[in-house]
Amino acid sequence: MGPISLDALRALPTPCFVIDEAALRRNCEVLAAVRARTGCRVLLALKAFALWHVFPLLREYLDGTCASGPWEARLGRELFGKAVHVCAPAYSAADMNELLAVADHISFNSCAQWQRFAPQVRGVARAVACGVRVNPEHSESPVEKYSPCCRFSRLGTTRAELREEALEGISGLHLHALCEQNSDAFARTLQAFEERFGDLLPRMRWVNFGGGHHITRADYDLDLFCHLLNDFRARHGIDELYIEPGEAVALNAGVLVTSVLDVMRNEMEIAILDTSATAHMPDVLEMPYRPQILGAGAPGELPHTYRLGGLTCLAGDVIGDYSFAAPLRVGERLMFADMAHYSLVKTTMFNGVKHPAVAVRHENGTIEIVRTFTYDDYKSRMG
Repeated sequence: MGPISLDALRALPTPCFVIDEAALRRNCEVLAAVRARTGCRVLLALKAFALWHVFPLLREYLDGTCASGPWEARLGRELFGKAVHVCAPAYSAADMNELLAVADHISFNSCAQWQRFAPQVRGVARAVACGVRVNPEHSESPVEKYSPCCRFSRLGTTRAELREEALEGISGLHLHALCEQNSDAFARTLQAFEERFGDLLPRMRWVNFGGGHHITRADYDLDLFCHLLNDFRARHGIDELYIEPGEAVALNAGVLVTSVLDVMRNEMEIAILDTSATAHMPDVLEMPYRPQILGAGAPGELPHTYRLGGLTCLAGDVIGDYSFAAPLRVGERLMFADMAHYSLVKTTMFNGVKHPAVAVRHENGTIEIVRTFTYDDYKSRMG
């Protein structure tokens, strides 16, 4: 995301997410090039990025949305307007009633779930393609708790548990095994998938390779990825291939702008911000990782080092240690980079802290505040 002018920065309320349309378009152009080279259909993973104000732009490039439940599916149908795919660990009867009205593809996490809902699926007038999510039992994730294929994972059916007689009516296989990874990880995962499930592919019309493909990262090996998809199609004769990038769509396409509320000392300098790791960027604590701040450095790299903390009562609401060229002042604005994906969708109203506003920087450079939140939003969530 390009720099925001000082005047524009000062005019923003804080905290505030700012999503950059030009960066989204650059990412989508890369994804569209993959589609052109391979014929693979590209879906927006709403679990990672669901800001519907920019759907008109994304719709120019992407083939639809993928959802993890009825509300995401409905959002995709009503506001994106293309194909709607759904995959979840389990569905209730009420979920299925809602999904069958809006979904084009539904992937079931187990044969038992498919058999439970198969009569209901067959009873609807509209065509819904159904698949089974499989577990290739090959993990590439650097953090085990975020690996869909870790030992005892609840996500996907292993080959030992997949009963072929239960596949009547199933037209596709769905796998998701990656997390922010390059195409070499996909190559190894694909080999494991084919070793375990290759005998089932002749009866399938489609395969969904899920998300975690970091396609829009600068060092991503696009040539290898396209070769793997084209080679897979040629060997198995399956024309309908899907990927579900969420992070790749919104990578480096947004910032979180925050203000310094106070500066204190407890053996080291501490700055309290009007944002929160736990409430506004929970992956900082869950993954965990240290987000970049534009213009800041590592501890000790620049003359003035601070520990940055959030404004909730949680003792662990600490974002990390950063250094700055000059001392921080109350009221100063800081910008956390790469905050479009898996931040806005995960925000909470813990402690009743002020929820970040949401802004879009249009391609002409203007910034539009598209959503602000009030006490009534907090109150309505509490009962």
